[in-house]
Amino acid sequence: MRDTPSLDDLDRLLLGLVQRDARRPLHELGEQVGLSPSAVQRRLTRMRRSGVVRADVAVVDPEAVGAGLTSLVLVALADDDPEHHAAFRERMRTEACVQQCYAIVGQWDYAVLLVTRDIAQNRQVSRRLFVTDFGVRRYETFPASEAVKAGLTVPLG
Repeated sequence: MRDTPSLDDLDRLLLGLVQRDARRPLHELGEQVGLSPSAVQRRLTRMRRSGVVRADVAVVDPEAVGAGLTSLVLVALADDDPEHHAAFRERMRTEACVQQCYAIVGQWDYAVLLVTRDIAQNRQVSRRLFVTDFGVRRYETFPASEAVKAGLTVPLG
Protein backbone atom coordinates (compact mmCIF):
# COMPACT_ATOMS: atom_id res chain seq x y z
CA MET A 1 0.00 0.00 0.00
CA ARG A 2 1.42 3.38 -0.95
CA ASP A 3 1.55 6.45 1.25
CA THR A 4 -1.52 8.59 0.80
CA PRO A 5 -0.67 12.27 0.51
CA SER A 6 -2.33 14.56 3.01
CA LEU A 7 -5.28 16.38 1.42
CA ASP A 8 -7.07 19.31 2.99
CA ASP A 9 -10.59 20.55 2.28
CA LEU A 10 -9.40 22.87 -0.52
CA ASP A 11 -7.59 19.99 -2.22
CA ARG A 12 -10.78 17.94 -2.07
CA LEU A 13 -12.83 20.81 -3.50
CA LEU A 14 -10.35 21.20 -6.36
CA LEU A 15 -10.38 17.45 -7.03
CA GLY A 16 -14.15 17.47 -7.20
CA LEU A 17 -14.09 20.31 -9.74
CA VAL A 18 -11.38 18.84 -11.98
CA GLN A 19 -12.99 15.39 -11.90
CA ARG A 20 -16.01 16.94 -13.58
CA ASP A 21 -14.03 19.16 -15.99
CA ALA A 22 -10.22 19.20 -16.08
CA ARG A 23 -10.20 21.94 -18.75
CA ARG A 24 -11.51 24.69 -16.49
CA PRO A 25 -9.13 27.64 -16.33
CA LEU A 26 -7.14 28.16 -13.13
CA HIS A 27 -8.87 31.47 -12.41
CA GLU A 28 -12.32 29.80 -12.51
CA LEU A 29 -11.16 27.02 -10.21
CA GLY A 30 -9.64 29.62 -7.90
CA GLU A 31 -12.90 31.58 -7.77
CA GLN A 32 -14.77 28.41 -6.82
CA VAL A 33 -12.44 27.49 -3.94
CA GLY A 34 -11.22 30.94 -2.84
CA LEU A 35 -7.60 30.72 -4.04
CA SER A 36 -5.45 32.60 -6.54
CA PRO A 37 -4.77 30.93 -9.87
CA SER A 38 -1.12 30.38 -8.89
CA ALA A 39 -2.15 28.68 -5.61
CA VAL A 40 -4.54 26.44 -7.57
CA GLN A 41 -1.76 25.57 -10.00
CA ARG A 42 0.64 24.69 -7.14
CA ARG A 43 -1.92 22.42 -5.52
CA LEU A 44 -2.82 20.67 -8.77
CA THR A 45 0.86 20.23 -9.65
CA ARG A 46 1.52 18.71 -6.20
CA MET A 47 -1.43 16.33 -6.58
CA ARG A 48 -0.27 15.28 -10.06
CA ARG A 49 3.31 14.69 -8.92
CA SER A 50 2.20 12.68 -5.88
CA GLY A 51 -0.10 10.50 -8.00
CA VAL A 52 -3.39 11.68 -6.49
CA VAL A 53 -4.28 12.89 -10.00
CA ARG A 54 -3.14 10.10 -12.31
CA ALA A 55 -4.14 11.66 -15.65
CA ASP A 56 -6.07 14.43 -17.34
CA VAL A 57 -8.01 12.72 -20.11
CA ALA A 58 -10.78 13.29 -22.63
CA VAL A 59 -13.88 11.16 -22.07
CA VAL A 60 -14.96 9.86 -25.47
CA ASP A 61 -18.51 8.76 -26.24
CA PRO A 62 -18.05 5.11 -27.33
CA GLU A 63 -20.95 5.19 -29.78
CA ALA A 64 -19.60 8.33 -31.44
CA VAL A 65 -16.51 6.36 -32.48
CA GLY A 66 -18.26 3.12 -33.38
CA ALA A 67 -17.69 1.25 -30.12
CA GLY A 68 -21.32 0.57 -29.32
CA LEU A 69 -21.10 -2.57 -27.16
CA THR A 70 -19.86 -2.66 -23.59
CA SER A 71 -19.66 -6.06 -21.88
CA LEU A 72 -18.71 -7.28 -18.46
CA VAL A 73 -16.67 -10.49 -18.69
CA LEU A 74 -16.05 -12.65 -15.62
CA VAL A 75 -12.91 -14.77 -15.93
CA ALA A 76 -11.58 -17.75 -13.97
CA LEU A 77 -8.01 -18.84 -14.64
CA ALA A 78 -7.07 -22.50 -14.95
CA ASP A 79 -4.05 -22.18 -12.65
CA ASP A 80 -3.75 -19.97 -9.60
CA ASP A 81 0.00 -19.46 -9.73
CA PRO A 82 1.62 -16.00 -9.94
CA GLU A 83 2.99 -16.57 -13.46
CA HIS A 84 -0.45 -17.19 -14.96
CA HIS A 85 -1.89 -14.17 -13.18
CA ALA A 86 1.00 -11.97 -14.32
CA ALA A 87 0.60 -13.09 -17.93
CA PHE A 88 -3.16 -12.52 -17.84
CA ARG A 89 -2.78 -9.07 -16.27
CA GLU A 90 -0.21 -8.02 -18.86
CA ARG A 91 -2.48 -9.17 -21.67
CA MET A 92 -5.35 -7.12 -20.24
CA ARG A 93 -3.14 -4.03 -19.90
CA THR A 94 -2.07 -4.18 -23.55
CA GLU A 95 -5.47 -4.88 -25.15
CA ALA A 96 -7.17 -1.72 -26.45
CA CYS A 97 -10.68 -3.19 -26.10
CA VAL A 98 -10.18 -3.81 -22.38
CA GLN A 99 -11.36 -0.62 -20.73
CA GLN A 100 -11.02 -1.85 -17.15
CA CYS A 101 -9.86 -5.03 -15.45
CA TYR A 102 -10.17 -5.89 -11.77
CA ALA A 103 -8.85 -8.83 -9.78
CA ILE A 104 -11.80 -10.00 -7.70
CA VAL A 105 -12.46 -12.40 -4.83
CA GLY A 106 -14.78 -15.38 -5.11
CA GLN A 107 -15.48 -17.99 -7.77
CA TRP A 108 -14.11 -15.68 -10.51
CA ASP A 109 -10.58 -14.26 -10.66
CA TYR A 110 -11.18 -11.17 -12.81
CA ALA A 111 -13.91 -8.80 -13.94
CA VAL A 112 -13.10 -7.29 -17.33
CA LEU A 113 -14.95 -4.43 -19.00
CA LEU A 114 -14.72 -4.80 -22.78
CA VAL A 115 -15.71 -2.10 -25.25
CA THR A 116 -16.16 -3.32 -28.82
CA ARG A 117 -17.88 -2.31 -32.02
CA ASP A 118 -20.57 -5.02 -31.87
CA ILE A 119 -21.25 -8.60 -30.78
CA ALA A 120 -19.18 -10.01 -33.64
CA GLN A 121 -16.08 -8.07 -32.58
CA ASN A 122 -16.81 -8.95 -28.95
CA ARG A 123 -16.72 -12.66 -29.84
CA GLN A 124 -13.52 -12.20 -31.83
CA VAL A 125 -11.77 -10.32 -29.01
CA SER A 126 -13.05 -12.77 -26.40
CA ARG A 127 -11.71 -15.76 -28.35
CA ARG A 128 -8.33 -14.05 -28.65
CA LEU A 129 -8.17 -12.99 -24.99
CA PHE A 130 -9.88 -15.81 -23.15
CA VAL A 131 -9.66 -18.93 -25.32
CA THR A 132 -6.39 -18.84 -27.24
CA ASP A 133 -3.66 -20.09 -24.87
CA PHE A 134 -3.96 -17.67 -21.95
CA GLY A 135 -4.70 -20.15 -19.20
CA VAL A 136 -8.36 -19.24 -18.86
CA ARG A 137 -10.49 -22.07 -17.43
CA ARG A 138 -13.82 -20.36 -18.14
CA TYR A 139 -15.36 -17.01 -18.82
CA GLU A 140 -18.85 -15.58 -18.98
CA THR A 141 -19.87 -12.48 -20.94
CA PHE A 142 -22.67 -10.10 -19.99
CA PRO A 143 -23.37 -7.56 -22.77
CA ALA A 144 -24.79 -4.28 -21.44
CA SER A 145 -28.18 -3.27 -22.76
CA GLU A 146 -27.90 0.33 -21.54
CA ALA A 147 -25.38 2.58 -19.82
CA VAL A 148 -27.16 3.75 -16.68
CA LYS A 149 -24.02 5.42 -15.28
CA ALA A 150 -20.47 5.35 -16.57
CA GLY A 151 -17.57 7.30 -15.17
CA LEU A 152 -14.40 7.27 -13.17
CA THR A 153 -15.09 9.95 -10.58
CA VAL A 154 -14.04 9.02 -7.06
CA PRO A 155 -16.13 10.00 -4.02
CA LEU A 156 -14.18 12.52 -1.96
CA GLY A 157 -16.26 12.62 1.23
